[in-house]
Amino acid sequence: QVQLVESGGGSAQPGGSLTLSCEISGMGGIPFMYFRLGWYRQRPSGQRELVASAPDPSRGDIMYGESVKGRFTVSRDSAKNTVILQMDNLKIEDTGVYYCNALRGTTGPIWGRGTQVTVSS
Repeated sequence: QVQLVESGGGSAQPGGSLTLSCEISGMGGIPFMYFRLGWYRQRPSGQRELVASAPDPSRGDIMYGESVKGRFTVSRDSAKNTVILQMDNLKIEDTGVYYCNALRGTTGPIWGRGTQVTVSS
């Protein structure tokens, strides 16, 4: 059974940085590169929205939500079956619960349980 586990959430000041990691397990022999991995977030007063999406470089292009372009960077580590979200120049509006997401072929999306990110002065 595919599972996603997020880590790295916490608190930061505006202008600061945080790094989130998401490890995928239970792939059942399916290569890591076949999974599109990404991050969504849910702000306290909003719906879940795309933060960043990262397929294997041979299978597509990275996408970012408009509000995080130029500030966040997503990357994949195939040695650790992990997707990483580097968040720089954080803003108060970045506060929310961040969810890891995985998608492959005809299967439905898989979600992690989420990790809290709080940005405050």
